Amino acid sequence: MRYILIVSYELLDAFTPRDMRIIHAYQGKATTFDRPLAAAVIGRPKPGVAVDLDLSPDNTVSRPHARITLENDRWWIEDLGSGAGTLLNGEEIRGEGKLQLPIGSHIRIGETELQFEPPRKSPVKSAEPSAEKPRPYVRALDPNATQLTDFIKKVNLSPVLPASEPLALHTMPLDATAGTRQQRLLYELLLEFGSDVALDQLLQRAVERIVAAIPAAERGAILICEPATGQLLLKAHLPAGQPSVSSTLAEFTMNCRGGFIWRRNPDMSASQIEHQMASGMYAPLLWKGETFGVVCVDNCEGTQSFSEDDLELIVAAAQHLALAIANHNLREDLRQNAALVERLMTNFSPAVRRRLLERARLGRLRLGGEKSEVTILASDIRGFTATSANMEAEDVVDMLNSYFTAQVQAIFKYDGTIDKFIGDGLLAVFGSPEPDERQHAKAVRAAMAIQAAIAEVNAARKARGQGACEIGIGVHCGRVLHGFIGSEERMEFTLIGDAVNRTVRFCDAAAPGEVLISPELHQRVWKMVRTSPRTIQTKHEGDWPAFQLLACLEKSGSSVKADSIELQAPR
Repeated sequence: MRYILIVSYELLDAFTPRDMRIIHAYQGKATTFDRPLAAAVIGRPKPGVAVDLDLSPDNTVSRPHARITLENDRWWIEDLGSGAGTLLNGEEIRGEGKLQLPIGSHIRIGETELQFEPPRKSPVKSAEPSAEKPRPYVRALDPNATQLTDFIKKVNLSPVLPASEPLALHTMPLDATAGTRQQRLLYELLLEFGSDVALDQLLQRAVERIVAAIPAAERGAILICEPATGQLLLKAHLPAGQPSVSSTLAEFTMNCRGGFIWRRNPDMSASQIEHQMASGMYAPLLWKGETFGVVCVDNCEGTQSFSEDDLELIVAAAQHLALAIANHNLREDLRQNAALVERLMTNFSPAVRRRLLERARLGRLRLGGEKSEVTILASDIRGFTATSANMEAEDVVDMLNSYFTAQVQAIFKYDGTIDKFIGDGLLAVFGSPEPDERQHAKAVRAAMAIQAAIAEVNAARKARGQGACEIGIGVHCGRVLHGFIGSEERMEFTLIGDAVNRTVRFCDAAAPGEVLISPELHQRVWKMVRTSPRTIQTKHEGDWPAFQLLACLEKSGSSVKADSIELQAPR
């Protein structure tokens, strides 16, 4: 037995005045507060003070923050002396006492956005049991039941045409004028979707074509559901000026996931009366189970009526639009991900960058970290404050860029990763995010390469009569937590652990032009370096042993190379 979805008559009745419905969103997560209350305290709870709408974990919300009440069939809002204040439709209301709260008002409490929605009645129970949770405003009725006929006569609404399955073009008349209009509209919509235009512009063109293709349509609109709040945003309408949209019917369309024809009846809403609406059609923008919004058209008295062919056409057009919106959202996600990856990739050497890009392409570049041994390099410009004191801002930036560029090139040459820039210093890591068994040797070679590159930069600056600075470097190895942290929208690479702090201590103790390495690192690279033992003083940990790095040695036949100086190998 087949069932038809129809609008419940309760939809056009007045809402139960004591039902309170608020959609609130914090950090992109939206929740609906829907309870039969005549008064509600909003905020965060504290001992002895309960709240009805708890906005934790938003720590900018007071305990409590505001109150909403129903008095004399009107809703009111009052700030309860909060610390951050309360915005009602963009206006601060703290200290203003009770103010009327119209349905649809936007409220901001702390960092939480709230939308005061029309309250809902309880969903009508289905005539047949179903495993799926009943949708608001929707019930299933046997088409042969006499109550269906009575209902349609009362509400003056056509049966709902489900939009969950694509409409087959072969069901539309191919040799009739209506069939030609249908094919032409859908073809033109597909051409529009292939053009490289902004989504709002595409939607405006779409509503113009839909109104032009349906003879009975005088006006049209497209509303898109905002994911964070669930609010329907008006994205396009025709003609210019005040749009004619019934919010009640638009919301019902979203819930029932089907299109229908509405005709004038005794129980019209205020918006329907205001815009002199005689009839209209509503269809959901539904694709692969996701409803993106609503498209609607209507007319005034004296215009011809909408037909079943018109209903099929707007439902099919809505499906095409939903597909276009889904593709647009996918492209936006890809662009954002590409921008995120591009921003992240600037911190990595070309070799590491290629491996990370491959992981991103396979969808494996995700938040998370691991704990393992890495080698950390910290550098700092010595005498920077004194040198830059009498310099113009542009010259200071130019000097910093020249020093940082030289350092980054040396670090990337040995597959290092830039963790962060800290003022006039930087922090780099070897052996992360990709493991590297040669990380210790690469780190000390990078340190020596930095000092050689800085010497060249200083020689060029002095030749131009510009100020010059030296670099102090500390290198250490140890276990840290390293990886990508943050959120999918803002992902950053970082290091966490005591080894980072110890590396900075060695850097602080290094003299201008000097590289100090820790005993832990010296144990692993002693065969390839020439060093001089040192003792450094730390502020809280006392004296530490260290090694001044003098040269990196590379065996070549019977000789040992130390930078550009060749030494005879011991016999």
